[in-house]
Amino acid sequence: MNKIIALFLLFTLSITLAKAPEEGQYPLSEIKKLDLQKAGLLISQDDIYNPNRVSLIDALVKVNGCTGSFVSPEGLIITNHHCAFAGVNAASTPEHNYLEDGFLAESREKELHAKGYKVKITESYKDVSDIILKAVEGIDDLEERSKIITKKMRELGEKATDKENSIESSVSEMFAGQSYILFKYRIIEDVRLVYVPPRTIGEFGGERDNWMWPRHTGDFTFMRAYVAPDGSSAEYSKENIPFTPKKHLEVNPKGVEEGDFAFILGYPGRTFRNQPSQFIEYQYNYQLPYISELYEWTINLIEAKTEGNDEMALAYSTHIKRLSNTMKNYKGKIQGLRNTQLVNTKKVEESEIERFLKTSPVLHDNYKNLFKEIDNVYSKRLNLAEANLWYRSLHRLSDDFKLARFVIQNAEEQEKENSERKFSFKDENIANSLRKLDKTFEISMESIEKDLLVKMICDARKFSENSRIDVIDNIFESSMNKATIERFVENNFIASEITKRGNFDELLTLSLDELKELKNPLIKFALELNKQYKSIKSENDKISGALSKLLPQFNEVKKEWKNTLFIPDANGTLRLTYGHIKGYSPRDAVYSSPITSLNGIIEKSYLGSEYAIPTKLKELYDAKDFGQFYNPKLKSIPVAILYNMDTTGGNSGSPILDAQGRLIGVNFDRAYEATINDFAWNDDYSRSIGVDIRYVLWITHKLGGAGFLLQEMGVELK
Repeated sequence: MNKIIALFLLFTLSITLAKAPEEGQYPLSEIKKLDLQKAGLLISQDDIYNPNRVSLIDALVKVNGCTGSFVSPEGLIITNHHCAFAGVNAASTPEHNYLEDGFLAESREKELHAKGYKVKITESYKDVSDIILKAVEGIDDLEERSKIITKKMRELGEKATDKENSIESSVSEMFAGQSYILFKYRIIEDVRLVYVPPRTIGEFGGERDNWMWPRHTGDFTFMRAYVAPDGSSAEYSKENIPFTPKKHLEVNPKGVEEGDFAFILGYPGRTFRNQPSQFIEYQYNYQLPYISELYEWTINLIEAKTEGNDEMALAYSTHIKRLSNTMKNYKGKIQGLRNTQLVNTKKVEESEIERFLKTSPVLHDNYKNLFKEIDNVYSKRLNLAEANLWYRSLHRLSDDFKLARFVIQNAEEQEKENSERKFSFKDENIANSLRKLDKTFEISMESIEKDLLVKMICDARKFSENSRIDVIDNIFESSMNKATIERFVENNFIASEITKRGNFDELLTLSLDELKELKNPLIKFALELNKQYKSIKSENDKISGALSKLLPQFNEVKKEWKNTLFIPDANGTLRLTYGHIKGYSPRDAVYSSPITSLNGIIEKSYLGSEYAIPTKLKELYDAKDFGQFYNPKLKSIPVAILYNMDTTGGNSGSPILDAQGRLIGVNFDRAYEATINDFAWNDDYSRSIGVDIRYVLWITHKLGGAGFLLQEMGVELK
């Protein structure tokens, strides 16, 4: 009787979970399965996505790592201020600091080239799972399996790429070892800055308010896409003309109210909700604390070394912003995982699934060892955790070793046929790969590099047995003090001067054998690191190969247990999420309403520092010059909005659309409690943040003096 009751309760629990409100970053293929009209949509779902005619998704663009959308027939794009940050930074000088002061092109001729930016438009997608999986049929070697899948994905993407017609293709893994989609993107290479609000608007609240609610940040920027006169994609040229998109969004200058239905289209980066509990353990115990602490230390180092040097502070500003964003995000995730006890929740869920398997002889026979096998694979990943994170961080943060690694990889790849080389080192791509290093030569500071490398070496000496870095153990004895390490770094790494362009270019001309013969201590050290890195990578490939077989089984079992729509994790491809403008209670006895106003900006402005505002903004406020964007309920202009939609990194710049598919805001952040959206979503705490379109329009018109942009977007000025 007890077993029957237990099975009944388990069945009831699974049905309850299936009916509960769930997250959703829905791929295009899944939109048709949703009942959006019931949720509040007032247009046809075909108006959002229809492969047979123009629809809203044709107005969406990928702007580097963010999302943007066309808002006029003349290629005008709206995205986040922080998404355009690097382009604005590149165009700025101490004399013309567009980051601080903002920028407005009063005519098309004055629009500034956003260096390093390009726009991608999703043209089509096709399921190629059968082709990928057929390539690994009968292959039991896990490392080989992983390599073949990666190679086949790359081959299909390259085969479908049509550079002559500006089509770039790639295969995205939707479910590991199970589902693969070939996406084709139209590339636009000439992107320009049109209107950038001052930093005191676009970054109001700075890092103090980052990932927080209530929010009052005007995180928006206007850019424009250009093409050659014949309509083809072309690099920046004065002869180019504005791109004419298939579709552009209609702007709703009246905005939204609390409780209104809304939806978002965008390119969310990565989520990991379909991963087992061991993956969350890896994040909580290793990746999140290691990276957040290292990035915080690095930020403090850079700020200290550039203090009083306006030119270098400006040069490093983009780098610091990226590090700060990740650091605070990871700290939020740590807090979120601790508060929700997600690791334990996942383990309980997996125990329930194991019990569920026993109710079906067929399922139990097929999957009885599944959870044990997953645990065995992840134990290997945990053993290598410190070494993996260290190598990744060294090549991410150290200028010396980033360049040394590039030199070594280039020499290795040049020994192969062009078709067999890694993408970045193919003949047709190498020039662009080298251009991406230009900034490194421009801003690298020896004092920053030295302190960073000393820290990395000292950290590595404390790693557990399975994550030892061999070359460090061989050179730096346990008794060696920090001062000795500092001298070694100075005399062997910094003295190599690889960050001088001429020295780097000379190293690029050498073969791998010639590099090995060099008496260059930096290159010699990097070669030793590279040797162990390859060994670790081989182990990682075996782990990935094993998971490529186990995770599809894990998700299949979970799908049977859950008995509901099963959405693949986000992977940088176009998705839809929907919900409502909705507040929440982040802490005991606290309720946060979902719309902030200009009144809040003025209140915060008296704190100064990150909350400083332009003088003109205060003048407009005092004069009550609010125009048509005043909201009687708020007795002010709406600034930011909060909603229970499912977003993550990559959704920055995504358009927030109302029930009729009109633009009512631009997504830019999540609440601190929602930083764990990458791992789990819950309607109680998962809230995303966007800038209200009424604030965007008011700032652009009144503060920026760019009423002509509102007219271009079809907004009638009153």
